[in-house]
Amino acid sequence: MHQGPFDDEPKTIALMQEFLTENGYVTDLTDERRHHEIYLSDARRVAPDKWKTVIRLPIKKQ
Repeated sequence: MHQGPFDDEPKTIALMQEFLTENGYVTDLTDERRHHEIYLSDARRVAPDKWKTVIRLPIKKQ
């Protein structure tokens, strides 16, 4: 889960990539398998530093 502004999401994805590599996985992004973002906070009502976003990446064993 990412917490904070949308512009900071690349940092969270980089941490996810590092975890995958350390555990023998790689992302499996294709035209059919894309990443998903699930927004849990209403950006109109919540301060950007408290926004919560679930980031889902397709993965496969390396």
